[in-house]
Amino acid sequence: MKKGFYTIMSAQFFSSLADNALFVAAVELLRTTGQPEWQRAALVPMFAFFYVVLAPFVGAFADALPKGKVMFISNLIKVVGCLLMLFGTHPLMAYAVVGLGAAAYSPAKYGILTELLPPSQLVKANGWIEGLTIASIILGVLMGGLMLGPVLSPWLLSLDLPGIDTHINTAAEAAIATTMVFYAIGAAFNLYIPRTTAPLQAFARDPMKLVREFQVCNRRLWHDKLGQISLATTTLFWGVAGNLRYIVLAWAAAALGYTTSQASTLVGVVAIGTAVGAVIASVRSRLDRATDVIPLGVLMGVLVIAMVAIDTLWAAIPFMIVLGALGGYLVVPMNALLQHRGHNLMGAGRSIAVQNFNEQACILGLGAFYVAMTRFGASAFLAIAVFGVVVASTMALIGRWHRRNLVDHPEEVERLLVLARTDKH
Repeated sequence: MKKGFYTIMSAQFFSSLADNALFVAAVELLRTTGQPEWQRAALVPMFAFFYVVLAPFVGAFADALPKGKVMFISNLIKVVGCLLMLFGTHPLMAYAVVGLGAAAYSPAKYGILTELLPPSQLVKANGWIEGLTIASIILGVLMGGLMLGPVLSPWLLSLDLPGIDTHINTAAEAAIATTMVFYAIGAAFNLYIPRTTAPLQAFARDPMKLVREFQVCNRRLWHDKLGQISLATTTLFWGVAGNLRYIVLAWAAAALGYTTSQASTLVGVVAIGTAVGAVIASVRSRLDRATDVIPLGVLMGVLVIAMVAIDTLWAAIPFMIVLGALGGYLVVPMNALLQHRGHNLMGAGRSIAVQNFNEQACILGLGAFYVAMTRFGASAFLAIAVFGVVVASTMALIGRWHRRNLVDHPEEVERLLVLARTDKH
């Protein structure tokens, strides 16, 4: 791997670490201020909101500037979201601003991989990035839980600026303030990300032109015979995974009687499994064989349904590790295939923006569905079972879709697979 790749990994680690610690702290902030359950569930779709609304613009923004600079600006936006959360803005609104920063960050983070590395290294690079991201999720949710716990929170609250009233008086507020430090560290690494030789693409002044360009890019990727399968798979995976992050917290509270601090460790357990699956996929999977993992998505959905029968910690831990491992092994090769097709069809930043739009729209839609169920009294167990049915049935349909492509368009699919196997740019 090129030297700049490790700088990207470091920047991603600290930014993702802060993202996940902040999520746990925001859940606790809503809980301790007496907000209803549905508002805690609404954190997930609120984070996805700007991914969807600004999708036509963030990809073009990422392609118009050096991607390290885009990532630096994005981390600063996340810091602003934290400040808003601390100083009176409703947590859901402030968390949406953090999502704005994440929406701008993602096309640059993934787009620079296709600019820096040849296609032959994309699966390995995605394995490392996803593995490191999952490690940061594990540490982030654990750190968020610890900062809310009885040991670390009193110490954080004892830290103060002499002569200045910071208005930080609760464990949740102290945790939110601490995440800002990790965003700052990530921003510092962003400054050292190398400038690639990829040409910058001018940012159109006409917003409607960007919308039309985005529609063309989205249509182009959905019509590509490999792009459509990888996009459908990753869209579904992240749509469910994004919401399971909260659902696991709700399940742990309902099944085990856990607090937010205690339940955060179980989110980390799922992430451990995902990291293992991602690393194994980075070693064993090939770009031209990425579609072979589709049946694992059906199995993952079946396991999500089976989760409702788990009622002890010792059964939950290995179960969640296996569930996470299946997801990690599924998403790494499909993500790499999607990046490869998108980069060839429209450019790195725009292709990642299209990917984010579809994935975050799925998170937003499924999240809104979960919020609606919660408002009408559905239990966490019912929500988990519904999500499992959605995953298993939809992945089965995606597998059937790919088999149909192999029958109806064999020459086109084979040509694209050969390109993925031989392209060494």
